[in-house]
Amino acid sequence: MEQRAFGATGLRVPVIGMGTWKTFDVRGKEVDARRHVMDAAFDLGATFFDSSPMYGDAERVLGRTLDGRRDLAIIATKVWASDDDEAEQQITAALGYFDRRIDVYQVHNLLAWRKRLDQLQRLKDAGAVRVIGITHYSSSAYDDVLVAMRDPRVQAVQIPYNPGQRAVESKILPAAVDLGLGVIVMRPFGEGSLLTSRVSAAALKPLAPFGIRSWPQALLKWILSEPRCHVAIPATSSPQHLRSNASAGAPPWLGPDEREYIAKLAGHPS
Repeated sequence: MEQRAFGATGLRVPVIGMGTWKTFDVRGKEVDARRHVMDAAFDLGATFFDSSPMYGDAERVLGRTLDGRRDLAIIATKVWASDDDEAEQQITAALGYFDRRIDVYQVHNLLAWRKRLDQLQRLKDAGAVRVIGITHYSSSAYDDVLVAMRDPRVQAVQIPYNPGQRAVESKILPAAVDLGLGVIVMRPFGEGSLLTSRVSAAALKPLAPFGIRSWPQALLKWILSEPRCHVAIPATSSPQHLRSNASAGAPPWLGPDEREYIAKLAGHPS
C-alpha cells in the first residue's frame, strides 16, 4: 500500500486507514472480533485509525485492540465539548487509551474550536500530540472551516468527500494545499448511500487495469486519485472488507476520464 506525506506535518500515512464510528462501539465478545479486524489492518499496513469520544466505546475498544502495537499505529482522535472541564476529561481518557500520546488530535465539528486549539497546543508543546486538526461533516460550515484552517496551529482537516459530496473541491482542498495541511477523508461511501448503487461487473470491467474489482474499491480509488487527499478512513467490522478496501490504496491512479466514469456510475456526474 502506498504512503503519502501528510501535508507539511512530517508524518507519512497509509492512503487507506480505518474509521471506528459505529463499528468499534462494542462490548464483550465483539471486542475480540474487532481484534481480528485490527490484525488484518496491521498485516495490510492500513495503520491509520480514526476515532472520537462521540463514538461511544470506540476509543476504548480501539485502544484495547492495539495489543502492544501502539508504536506501529497512527492514532487520530477528537475532542468534542463546549465545556472546558468536559474537554479535559475526554482528553485524559483518550491519552489513557493510547499510551499517553495522540498522533493527530482534532477538534470535532469545530465545537468551541479556538478554546480547544489552546488545549491541544499545550499538549503538543508537552509532546503528547504530534499534529492538530479540525473536522466538520457539513458543507454549510465550510466558511468556518476555512477560517479555522488558517489558524497556524492547525495542520490537518477532516472532511467528507465522495462522488456525491464534492463541495470541498472548490475551496477546502485548494486551501489545504496552500496551507500545507493533511487531508483526511471521512464518509468515502456517503454513509453507505453510494453502496446501494447497482454497479455490474461489466460496468467495472474498464477499471480492471487500475486494480478495481468491486464498487467499494472504485469509490476509494476515486478519492485517492485526487492527490490533495492523503488518507481515506472507511469504517468496517469485517477483515474481508478491510482487505478489499486496502487493495484500492495502490497505484496506478485514475485519470480525469476514469474518475468521471465512476462519478457517472454513482449517479453524480460532474
